[in-house]
Amino acid sequence: MSNRLTQLLGCRLPVIQAPMAGVQNSRLTIAACRAGALGSLPAAMLSPEQLHAEILAIRAATDAPFNVNFFAHRQPEADADKMQQWLNTLAPYYRELGINADDIAQGGGRQPFGAAQADIIAELKPPVVSFHFGLPQADLLQQVKQSGAKILASATTVDEARWLVQNGADAVIAQGLEAGGHRSMFRSQVHEQVGTFALLPQIRAAVDVPVITAGGISNAATARVAQTLGADGIQIGTALLLADEAGTSTLHRAALQSPRAETTALTNLFSGGLARGIVNRFMRENGCIHPDAPPFPLAQSASAPLRSAAEKQGSDNFSPLWAGQNARLARSGSAAEIIAEIAGGFTA
Repeated sequence: MSNRLTQLLGCRLPVIQAPMAGVQNSRLTIAACRAGALGSLPAAMLSPEQLHAEILAIRAATDAPFNVNFFAHRQPEADADKMQQWLNTLAPYYRELGINADDIAQGGGRQPFGAAQADIIAELKPPVVSFHFGLPQADLLQQVKQSGAKILASATTVDEARWLVQNGADAVIAQGLEAGGHRSMFRSQVHEQVGTFALLPQIRAAVDVPVITAGGISNAATARVAQTLGADGIQIGTALLLADEAGTSTLHRAALQSPRAETTALTNLFSGGLARGIVNRFMRENGCIHPDAPPFPLAQSASAPLRSAAEKQGSDNFSPLWAGQNARLARSGSAAEIIAEIAGGFTA
């Protein structure tokens, strides 16, 4: 199966395995590569040492091209007063779970692409590098390009897609509102977000580079529609959360296989950034989007202890159960089986 996307990236299928920090490592990346897709490694939560090791592990396991994904957000300054206000809001939960709020370390969370990561890319030269939340500063992006990597980046609006192409992206991922996990918004607001099948044809008409669609692509039928609307390829994430090679937790897998997966919502409670997940107690009781939550990614320091304590009790009440709107279509099996079924709807 060959088209201009597979020719650009070097993979056999026009399918990208979405990078999913927290629920995968290189094992899923390798499995996707072996299945003919472009496997992706999420790097925003990896230390430089971990990143180096994971890339070497992929190279040792497969000769296929692969993608390393980074976040390109600008790290905000921590506001002690705002964080204290947020901790006060969450105080009843800390008391319930026996957590001392005074011991919670502020800061941390997902790290933006920086010099250390750029140096690793220059050294190890992965074939593809992708970015969420725009693109890194020009000198860092130039260093990535000089390594020979093809650049992918996610857009949630037509304006973002045009900006990405104008600033160096070789292909654009059109991330529809259906997509699970973090929205890649960087030049838009939530009220401007639209669904996959409205966003895709508009971006297709606006840019001349290959366009990959993401959000709600969960079976052969949705892949077929994406191609009909002009997609050069598809990116699948939620559809792989139940794959044998995914690191999805037992609690997360159970939620995905229950009727609860029919109800997802955007929330800023877990990281401070808008992300789509299965609705749980934390989201219901705080309205999903809370004005007191610190900006991305600073809110994670306050929510992570709640998640850890609740999960030790066998509860997902405070867990980020990231999933897209078609989560109920996800099925278990090997990554190869899942990718083959979905790719079957995308003809050469």
